Amino acid sequence: MQELELIAVMPVYNEEGTIREVVQEWHDELCALRMRFELHVYNDGSTDASLAILNELQQSLPHLVVHDQPNQGHGPTILHCYKNASNVQWLFQVDSDNEVRPESFRHLWEQKDKYDFLLGQRTNKQNPLVRQIISAVASGIVRFAFGRGVSDVNSPFRLMRVAAFRDIFPFIPDQTFAPNVIITGIACLRKMRIIEIEIPYQFRQTGTVSINKMRLLRAAWRSGIETISFIWSYRKIKTMT
Repeated sequence: MQELELIAVMPVYNEEGTIREVVQEWHDELCALRMRFELHVYNDGSTDASLAILNELQQSLPHLVVHDQPNQGHGPTILHCYKNASNVQWLFQVDSDNEVRPESFRHLWEQKDKYDFLLGQRTNKQNPLVRQIISAVASGIVRFAFGRGVSDVNSPFRLMRVAAFRDIFPFIPDQTFAPNVIITGIACLRKMRIIEIEIPYQFRQTGTVSINKMRLLRAAWRSGIETISFIWSYRKIKTMT
């Protein structure tokens, strides 16, 4: 079987109001770029009609692959996607909330040959202050623990050269809350070729925001502890090998 150029992964939780439009537009955009790709959409235990819509779309979109699983949460779901990706040159992750438009992807794709890790740096953020604070804290942790700064360390719009990350994904525990922060940190630690490209961003208009302010603060603390613990273990393992 011919190697795919790209697998795009998208977690979904209770997005019945917009998921048909989002998946259709992403499928069309990737087709327009004339690449060998698959769009893998993971339904993370949605309680609305999201799965039914996805199953319907799969009948008409040739590159769409739908997965269904009990609810695991955003972090464990995307990590599961990463670990399952094989026979592919590039791995791309995007969320299903329509906060970043598909047409922004080509700005990353056109520059991929010069880099290992391409991040969409979200501009025009309309997130509440607490989310902005959490993002700043996560960026600070990565700079402190990994020695190099990336502005949007948890960006859910990331293109990764699989050969550069293949040995990283298995190290990360399956239930990690924010694996994207850790992945960004390891990329910085390894001094990979990284670029951040500004992309337009709009706050979600539909769907379920599954985490409130207090849980966000606890999540930020958990993410920080996980990241620091992981880098300690990672450095110890690498020192021994």
